[in-house]
Amino acid sequence: MEVFRQKRDYADFVSLLAAANERLRMRLVGYCVMPNHFHVVLWPREDGDLGRWMQWLLTSQVRWYHRRHQGSGHLWQGRFRAFPIQRDEHLLTVLRYVEQNPLRAGLVERAQDWPWSSLLWRSSADTARVGANMDNQPEVSAAQLLAQGPVELPDDWGRQVNRRQRPAQVESVRHSVIRGAPLGAAAWCKRIAERLGLQSSLRPRGRPRKDRRK
Repeated sequence: MEVFRQKRDYADFVSLLAAANERLRMRLVGYCVMPNHFHVVLWPREDGDLGRWMQWLLTSQVRWYHRRHQGSGHLWQGRFRAFPIQRDEHLLTVLRYVEQNPLRAGLVERAQDWPWSSLLWRSSADTARVGANMDNQPEVSAAQLLAQGPVELPDDWGRQVNRRQRPAQVESVRHSVIRGAPLGAAAWCKRIAERLGLQSSLRPRGRPRKDRRK
């Protein structure tokens, strides 16, 4: 289902991202809002912040969506999907995957041309506000919306996002999205999975093979 139907829907959702950050002091490192889904790269400060931030964001969005489009019922199916990311090049892989979404989907010729992505802020000389070309839309500053992440972006970041990502990288991110599996070096993933109780996310799907030698 297409959730974001109009430019106003997108702009209001970006405003909600900024409002959620202010309410819960979340660090939003990157985002991309697509017609039927969205991605956010978050850097929580405390345990439990992620769940509270997402709950407020999704509840608020459902309310204004139904109020505007005269609807009711569920908007998003199931709980949001999340996974931990190692603070190194793996974080850059995920951020690149997120900001490359519109380009990969064929919605734009350059990733920075999609107005509802954090790449717009990084690629534009005018990062003072978002939705400025929309009538009666609240202005959102870059400081309200985005936070500096734990890994510094390379100088040619825009060029990297526009370059086709390796299939293995795309598949690794999608695997983590689906399974909730940590994304990082093998030893780090094992350690984080044990700490967070995510060991099952690292195991192959399906039933374990029976030992036919018995």
